[in-house]
Amino acid sequence: MTTFNDLGLPKKLVEKLVKTGIDKPTPIQERAIPLALEGRDVMGLAQTGTGKTLAFGLPLIARLQSYGRKPEPKTARALILAPTRELVNQIKENLAVLVDGTPFKVGLVVGGVSINPQISRVAKGTDIIVATPGRLIDLLEREAIDLSATDFLVLDEADQMLDLGFIHALRKIAEFLPEKRHTMLFSATMPKQMSEIAGAYLDNPERVQVSPPGKAADKITQGIHFIAKAEKTSLLIELLDAHRDEAAIVFARTKHGSDRLMKALDRAGYATAAVHGNKSQGQRERAIKAFREGETMVLVATDVAARGLDIPQVRHVYNYDLPNVPENYVHRIGRTARAGMDGAAVAFCSPDEVDELKAIQKVMKMTIPVLSGRPWMGLEDPKQKSKGGQGRRVWQGGEKPKGGGKPSGGPRRRRKGPPRGKSRRANG
Repeated sequence: MTTFNDLGLPKKLVEKLVKTGIDKPTPIQERAIPLALEGRDVMGLAQTGTGKTLAFGLPLIARLQSYGRKPEPKTARALILAPTRELVNQIKENLAVLVDGTPFKVGLVVGGVSINPQISRVAKGTDIIVATPGRLIDLLEREAIDLSATDFLVLDEADQMLDLGFIHALRKIAEFLPEKRHTMLFSATMPKQMSEIAGAYLDNPERVQVSPPGKAADKITQGIHFIAKAEKTSLLIELLDAHRDEAAIVFARTKHGSDRLMKALDRAGYATAAVHGNKSQGQRERAIKAFREGETMVLVATDVAARGLDIPQVRHVYNYDLPNVPENYVHRIGRTARAGMDGAAVAFCSPDEVDELKAIQKVMKMTIPVLSGRPWMGLEDPKQKSKGGQGRRVWQGGEKPKGGGKPSGGPRRRRKGPPRGKSRRANG
């Protein structure tokens, strides 16, 4: 069995890992850490929940130990960029454990909070800055931070960082970075065009891939209900009722849709919180804290929470609305089955979400098992057909499906009301 000692990490860093209960590297850590310690640029691809943060965090801290002096004012020796505040917070918390009791400083640079305290903190010089692109650019434009001496760059969730939404910001940040640096990219998915763009930021990188791109963790049981849009909420409540004492994340497509769904679940008696882009940073942090500590059992979120939430007790993920970006499905369901645990991911598909489902199944190279209903027009698969009319919820006899469904035995239950024509695209 490979240990962290075998990977060439400093003894004190390994001892700290053991104290936190981490004594065996995951496959992505086992392959990426030695390369990073050698100073090689790395492109790491692995499923969500497989320890990518430590795969870049451990060699980063190990190499920083070779510096014999404090960083100069306003400078940062290492920069880690991530697309969401939630992920940035998660990375910072993980690294803070590793540098506890050492002189190393980990700084947080995110929007949604006052910029002045962040300016004050980076003014003293920082070993590692974890940042979202937008707020980092704010600091650069104010000349509050100097990246000319930054030796390490990490892009976490690199597929989103290199997408159109962030690529312009990343190019702007790159202008402030030295050309000679050590760069690492990590992601669960990497579309071909993103891989080509990544080449502009890496120097002869080593590609480390421990699972096919787009593949979900093995311990996630997936299933889908074909259902009319108007019936989604009642079905969700029925499924949540089966595991009221287990944590669940429900993904909706829009901010307003998340709020409407949260209120509906509140009325149904669930302790619920919502996380989306219209919430302040403080509101988002309080919602996640309450969910992490078990004060609320259901978290309703948009894709801002699809990456970076590392909460091992999450046993269920519901895709109330299918994502417009198929790769986000992989990241969403990766919020469960973390740290080697089992999890269930259940999706709802209304008639107007057929294209989204096709794209998701293409990315994942699989057909998601049907839990109820009949696939909508254009999705029929003789091996996947279930009994009942199109658009009706049909509970079959036999074993209870994992991640949702009704118990075996007893009569089948039908819901009247197939959809009247094709509904408009969901707003929630």
